[in-house]
Amino acid sequence: MSDLFEGFETFGGLSREAILSWLRERDPERLAELWHAADIVRRRAVGDAVHLRGLVEISNHCARRCAYCGLNAGNTGLPRYRMADDEILACAHRAAAMGFGTVVLQSGEDLGFTRERIAGLVRRIAAETGLAITLSLGERSAADLRAWRAAGADRYLLRFETSDAALFAAIHPPTPRGGEDRKALLRILRDLGYEVGSGVMVGVPGQGVASVADDIVLFRDLDLDMIGVGPFIPHPDTPLGDPLARSRLDVGDQIAADAETACKVVALARLVRPDANVPATTALAAADKVRGRTLGLSRGANVLMPNLTPATYRRDYDIYPDKAWAGETADAFAEGVVEMLAALGRKAGTGPGGRTRNG
Repeated sequence: MSDLFEGFETFGGLSREAILSWLRERDPERLAELWHAADIVRRRAVGDAVHLRGLVEISNHCARRCAYCGLNAGNTGLPRYRMADDEILACAHRAAAMGFGTVVLQSGEDLGFTRERIAGLVRRIAAETGLAITLSLGERSAADLRAWRAAGADRYLLRFETSDAALFAAIHPPTPRGGEDRKALLRILRDLGYEVGSGVMVGVPGQGVASVADDIVLFRDLDLDMIGVGPFIPHPDTPLGDPLARSRLDVGDQIAADAETACKVVALARLVRPDANVPATTALAAADKVRGRTLGLSRGANVLMPNLTPATYRRDYDIYPDKAWAGETADAFAEGVVEMLAALGRKAGTGPGGRTRNG
């Protein structure tokens, strides 16, 4: 095996040059070393448990006009919804009944879900289910984040998407109220006591290999508790849904938007942050419908997020086409996951499954 992987204690110190080399690697035998190393680190740092987070997509309203996302405010053909509080509570109870340790409330950037309403939901879920509560509600004010933490929210997910500020600005036009510095918000979340999750898309038009290497270094520098990685999949009814528009933005060292490249980033994320929680994302499963989940779990991931959103809403949370679990019921997932995990020599986790720091 490569000298890069001689000792577990050195993994977090993987250099930017080594990261660049692995991102550019195409030889299957060499990549097998990367997959193996990530799997070893995952096993030693977080064990064989795969933590299940019940995902509830509470609203598809969004104030932003991101150039790739089907929820963007300019998509006038999308029916919009906001779930009622009792519907959300029912999903949380379902997560608890299925043995999940965490419920994830996710939405577009929807100010219709006010600070007070989210705080009330968090309090009720905590009191009635005992689940860990993760929020993924976009860029919100420090006052909102503080109130939700005080109400009992445990974790917050906010992807920085790319560490390249110019590229971020190109694909995330600011709202009339402006835009927040996501890296600054991640630090605020840390100071408030949240477990902090972030991550990137891989293969954004205009995103070079060196840019993704910088993203992976930032995973380490931010000391992320959770790291989500998925290939770039644009919605067809968006500016970047046009293949010609995408090709015009590609750079000379453009990184690919495919499952294998996303897996490289998953594996390298595991190496630089060994004890983080890393999901096999729905985008990865969408990019490789047959093997996406299995590939993620065998290349460094330790989390799955089955979708508990009611079917009447799920089809309208249309962030990109062919979203994984869009048509799969929670019961069908539960039946399939046991077999999948057994084949990998893994087991479903118990409890909230938070990050356990290993130094």
